[in-house]
Amino acid sequence: MRYSIDVARVRENTLKLNGWVIGKTPDTKVTYAVEDGNHEPVEFSFVATRRDDVSQAHFKRMLDKDLGFDIQFPYERGKDYYLILTCEGHRVRIKYNEKLIARRASVAHKRTQKILDRLNPVTLQTAWDFYKENGLKALFLKSKHSLQGIDSDYEYAEWWDLTKPTDAELAAQRGEKFAYEPKFSIVIPAYKTPEEFLCEAIDSVIAQTYANWELCIADGSPAGESVERVLKKYAEKDARIRYRILGENLGIAGNTNAGLEMAEGDFVVLADHDDRLTPNALYECAKKINENPDCDVLYSDEDKLDMDGGALFEPHFKPDFNPDLLTSVNYICHLFVVKRTLLDRVGGFRHEYDGAQDYDFIFRCTEQAEKICHVQKVLYHWRSHPSSTSSNPQSKLYAFEAGSRAIMAHYERMGIKAEKVEKGVDYGIYHTKFVIEGNPLVSIIIPNKDHTADLDKCIRPILTRGTYQNLEIIVVENNSAEPETFPYYEKIQREFPNVRIVRWEREFNYSAINNYGVSFAKGEYLLFLNNDVELINEDFIAEMLGFCQREDVGAVGARLLYEDDTIQHAGVVVGFGGIAGHTFIGRHKAEKSYFNRAMCAQDYSAVTAACMMSKRSVFDKAGGFTEELAIAFNDIDYCMKVRAQDKLVVYAPYAVLHHYESKSRGLEDTPEKIERFNREIAIFAKRWPEILKNGDPYYNPNLTLRKSDFSLRDLKKEKIGEPYKLEVSLD
Repeated sequence: MRYSIDVARVRENTLKLNGWVIGKTPDTKVTYAVEDGNHEPVEFSFVATRRDDVSQAHFKRMLDKDLGFDIQFPYERGKDYYLILTCEGHRVRIKYNEKLIARRASVAHKRTQKILDRLNPVTLQTAWDFYKENGLKALFLKSKHSLQGIDSDYEYAEWWDLTKPTDAELAAQRGEKFAYEPKFSIVIPAYKTPEEFLCEAIDSVIAQTYANWELCIADGSPAGESVERVLKKYAEKDARIRYRILGENLGIAGNTNAGLEMAEGDFVVLADHDDRLTPNALYECAKKINENPDCDVLYSDEDKLDMDGGALFEPHFKPDFNPDLLTSVNYICHLFVVKRTLLDRVGGFRHEYDGAQDYDFIFRCTEQAEKICHVQKVLYHWRSHPSSTSSNPQSKLYAFEAGSRAIMAHYERMGIKAEKVEKGVDYGIYHTKFVIEGNPLVSIIIPNKDHTADLDKCIRPILTRGTYQNLEIIVVENNSAEPETFPYYEKIQREFPNVRIVRWEREFNYSAINNYGVSFAKGEYLLFLNNDVELINEDFIAEMLGFCQREDVGAVGARLLYEDDTIQHAGVVVGFGGIAGHTFIGRHKAEKSYFNRAMCAQDYSAVTAACMMSKRSVFDKAGGFTEELAIAFNDIDYCMKVRAQDKLVVYAPYAVLHHYESKSRGLEDTPEKIERFNREIAIFAKRWPEILKNGDPYYNPNLTLRKSDFSLRDLKKEKIGEPYKLEVSLD
C-alpha cells in the first residue's frame, strides 16, 4: 500500500483530510474508517477524487479511476482521532489531534517535511519508479532540484506579504482620480454556491479601492437552493450589487450569459462565484486602461486559494500576450476583462464549449482585440477545489475535449490549417499538429570544422530516419585541419546527392559563415543547425515547419537536450544573467517545469540558432545575421530583428534533439576571448536597449533573472521591474 495525506485542516469543528491511497494495481480495493481516541467509530463524509498525477507517477498512464479521497468528520478540540486505511491486507492508523495538526502545518515543519517526505516508503517507491524509467543520474538531478526548493528565498505566502499593496498604498488608491474612469461590470454566475464562499467573493468586490463598478450575479441554482437571501441582503446595502434568480441551471455558458445581459458597464470583468479579487484589482485595471486608451482586452496574474481561504499558493506569473502559449494552454484564465463594445461584437459564451467556455470566449476576444494588455500583478485568488480543474485537471476530461475543439475553431477563424489538436504532456496542455502546405524545400545550413563523427551523427539520421525529406544540406567547411575530414566530405556527397560542401576560408565568424551558407541555399525555409546535434524526434523538421509556414511567424526553435537528457535549450529570455539566457537549463526532460512551460509551444523573444528555422524572405529582410556579432548573441540579435518585422519567434517543444555541447567549457577562457565577449555584449546592449531596460515581454518581472527556473524574484537582490545588473562592463 502506498498513500499520502496532502491536507489535514480543522475548520469550524470539522477535520478535513485530502490524499490518496493505491495498491499494487489500480483496481485494488481500499477501505477507509475513522475512530476516536477510544477506538469507537466516527461517522464521516467521503468523496472519491481523481488523482491522475498519482496514476501517471505510479502506473505510468492516465486512468479513469478515483485514487484520491476527501474525508470530513466532526472534530472536538483536545481529543485524538485516527484515520484508518486498509488495502491488500495491510492496515495503517494515522493519528490526529490539535497539536499534531498545528505542528504539521507550521512553516518549520513544512520545510523539514520536504526532506522527510523523501525518506518515506511512498516517496521512495516513487523515486524507484522514476529511476527505473529515467536512470540514476536523472533521479539525482530531480532530487537535487527538489531539495533546492527547500532553500528558496521565500515561501510564496511570505513573498506575497512583502509585495502586496500596503494599507497606505490602498488608501492612496481610493483617493486617486483618473482622466478616464470606466465603469466595470463584474459578472459572476452562481450555482449552489456555499454561502461563505459567495460572501467572500462579494466582500472582495466591495473592498475595491476603485469605486466605479457594478456587480451582476446570475444564480442558476435549482429552485429552493438559490442564494437569494444572501444576495438580497447585499443588494439592499449597496445599489451597485444586482442579481437575477434564474430558477434553473442554464449551464455554465447560459448562467454567465444571463449575468452578461445585466451588465451596463464599459468593461466586463469575469469572475467565479467562490474566488476573490485583490482590493487593488479594479484600480490596476483602470490604471492600465488609462495608460493604454486603445486597450480592449486585459488580463492579470493570479494565484490559488485553499478551500477555507487561509492560504495562498501556486502563483501564476504570466507573460504578456502570447498567442502560441494560449493555443497550448489557457494560461490567461483570471482576471479577464473585456471592453463592452468588443463583447457585443464577438458574442457571449457558447454552450457547445461548456467546460472550456471561457477558453473559447478568450480566443474570440483576443482574435478581434485592438490591443491586449497584461497587468503584471496578482489580482485574483482562484479557489482550488479537490475535484476542480484548477487543482486536479484530470477530473474534468470533458473540459479538455471542449478545449481541443475551441483551439481548432480558433485556427479555422484565423485561417490556420491544423491537422489535429491532441493531448500534450498532461491533460489541459495541448499539442497541435499543423498541416504542411505543399512540399517546400528546406535548406539546412551547418557550419563545420573537422569533427566528422559528430557531423555524420547530425546529417545521417535526418536523411535516413527523418520524416521530412525535401531537404538540401549545405555544410560550410571552415578551415578544417584533420586529414580524415575531406575524404568524409567526398563520401557523404556521393552517398547523399542533396548534401553540398562549400568552403569558407576566412577566420571563424559564426554570423558570416551562416550568411555565406545561405547564399548557396535554394529553399524557401532555412534551418540553421550546429554540427553537434542529433535528432530524437524523427518528425522535428515537420514540427518546426508547421509553425514557420504561418504568415505571422518568422523563426522557430527546438527543444535541445544534453546527452544526459537534461535541458540545454527551451527558449531564451532576454535579461537572464544580464543579457540573455536559456530557460530551464539542467532540468531533466521528465521533470515538470513552471506551469509545464518547457513542454508548451509558445512565443519567446529568442531561440538558439543551434537549431533554428526561419523563412528565407524574413532572413533576407533582416539582413541575415549581424556579422559584427561574430561569436555571442548573434542568434538572439537575429530573433530581435525578426520581431522587429512584427513576426513571432516560436519555441516548438516537440521538435526534440540532443545537443552535445559541453556543459563545462564555460563561455570564454582567455583574456582575448573575454574581451571579445564583453565587446559583443556591449554591441548587443547598444542595439537593443529597450528590451534590456523594460524587460522581456515573454517573461514576468516578478520572476528572477538570476536563475533559469522561473522561480520568484529574490527581493533581497532584485527589485521588481528592474533589470538584473551585468557583471561585465558595457563601455
